[in-house]
Amino acid sequence: MRSARLASVVALSVGALVLTACGGSDSGGSNDEVSTTVDGKGRTLTLWDYESDTSAMGIAWQAAIKKFEEETGATVKFEPKAFEQIRTTASQVLNSDKAPDVMEYNKGNATAGLLASQGLLTNLDDAVSTFGWDDKLAPSLQTTAKYDEKGVMGSGSYYGIPNYGEYVEFYYNQDLFDQYHVKVPTTLDELEDAMATFKQAGVTPLAESAAEYPLGQLWFQLALSKADRDWVTAYQTYTDPVDFSGPEISYATQTIKDWQDKGYISDDATGMKAEDAGVSFINGKAPMFFSGSWWYGRFVDEMKDKWSTFLFPGSTMSPGSSGNIWVVPTNAENKDLAYKFIDITMSPEIQSLMGNNGGLPVAADASSITDAKSKELIANFNTLTERDGLGFYPDWPTPTFYDQINAGLQELLNGTKSADEVDDELGSEYADGVDQITSGF
Repeated sequence: MRSARLASVVALSVGALVLTACGGSDSGGSNDEVSTTVDGKGRTLTLWDYESDTSAMGIAWQAAIKKFEEETGATVKFEPKAFEQIRTTASQVLNSDKAPDVMEYNKGNATAGLLASQGLLTNLDDAVSTFGWDDKLAPSLQTTAKYDEKGVMGSGSYYGIPNYGEYVEFYYNQDLFDQYHVKVPTTLDELEDAMATFKQAGVTPLAESAAEYPLGQLWFQLALSKADRDWVTAYQTYTDPVDFSGPEISYATQTIKDWQDKGYISDDATGMKAEDAGVSFINGKAPMFFSGSWWYGRFVDEMKDKWSTFLFPGSTMSPGSSGNIWVVPTNAENKDLAYKFIDITMSPEIQSLMGNNGGLPVAADASSITDAKSKELIANFNTLTERDGLGFYPDWPTPTFYDQINAGLQELLNGTKSADEVDDELGSEYADGVDQITSGF
């Protein structure tokens, strides 16, 4: 994957993320005068993000704040937020005078695309041109930065800028694997054998959360293990109908239920949040945790046991994409400061810092990445992307699908709905959401 410049260590395939959206594109610029030189004396930039201070992004962005204040003379008012807090209140807050100047937001049709279609995000075309961010973002990474007038990703104007990549993989506790004589699985059968060994020893194999995203990502991973690129494109961009009783999703839902019945997933997962599952893994209570690269830096910092990672065995695809994106609300008071801050997060210094703390930078010099754990993270990502293996995320197609997936999987685990009933319900909700988005295409 190449653009005018090599997108650093995140060597993605051009075809991996370039999708065909069904809507037209907004060819207009932001109509704001953009300059790379900003005088921030006596001014304040309000910044929201939801990264932990010990994550690669948190470390890098704190350094970016310091550099920004030194270069511009402005003061940064940093307001950390929870992922759920931003996700559930964004439309209301951004439509008020309380909007920040720049904030981290989730990419995809249902999130950034929705806000862009509602007129709540600033068109960044002029800023992209002025700062040259398009030269730093390979075409596949630009997929989640661009949205058409319907809010469908892949074409149209820039409404966000990613400065890192991400993907989902298995984290495993090497000490527990050694204790119970379990080998790192390379096939799905070996994965299930490993889980069976742990369960027989009285250890629940998987740290899980059905109240938030982790179980939904495992569900989607299982679907991806039976899917191809055409299925992913149809699922994400509505090019063809998606059959929720087909071999991809029906396999995923039934397997989740089977794994719960076998004790591989705790019944308590219905009420667990992502933080609960991650802390369970950190504390050595579960030998495996299937989740995103955004946890990597935290595990480096907090895990006492030895640990490592592996990609989901038996699948060429996994959930993943560019990272979350910087967006500038339409009601932001200091857009010029916001653009300058975004540019600093794309600088070689900040990108290298991110890469050496477990992140996946999009514009770093590969030779500047010296940390062994970071090299491991990047190697797995490159293995995945070299085989066109980024499948995006399950909740992206519609604004309500994140909550609907979580609710459906909770019903599956607590036994109020069968696997077939969950598939039927999710299929109807998906179709209704897509119909609302595509009406008028």
